[in-house]
Amino acid sequence: MYESITQMRVRYAETDQMNVVYYGNYAQYFEVGRVESIRQLGYTYKDMEHSGVIMPVVEMHVRYLRPATYDDLLTVKTTLREIPTDHRIEFFQEVFNEQGKLLCAGTVKLYFLNASDRSKTNIPEALKEKLLPYFQ
Repeated sequence: MYESITQMRVRYAETDQMNVVYYGNYAQYFEVGRVESIRQLGYTYKDMEHSGVIMPVVEMHVRYLRPATYDDLLTVKTTLREIPTDHRIEFFQEVFNEQGKLLCAGTVKLYFLNASDRSKTNIPEALKEKLLPYFQ
């Protein structure tokens, strides 16, 4: 299992008139968590794109439990429970506040696609090699 932690602070523009983070912004928080989790492995989305592979989101489920507010320091925990064996990858993500309370949790499924023709492809070998030590 691979886990990573990313922190970010809630910006004023991400909140509504009630000083609460607008629910749609959690998709962006999840994305930051995914991008940074791959970066922490020593690989980047840019590396993947240069290799001719893109990763569109095909499914997302979120459960909102507590609100985040302006200036809160959030912790996004991103987990891969299994190494991808085909064109699919599923991230399990949780957002916590500074007190360690779970604010929301969800899953995001993405596909590995060839950038040129959008056909399904397997996980890039370079990324797979970076993940393998966490699944042995």
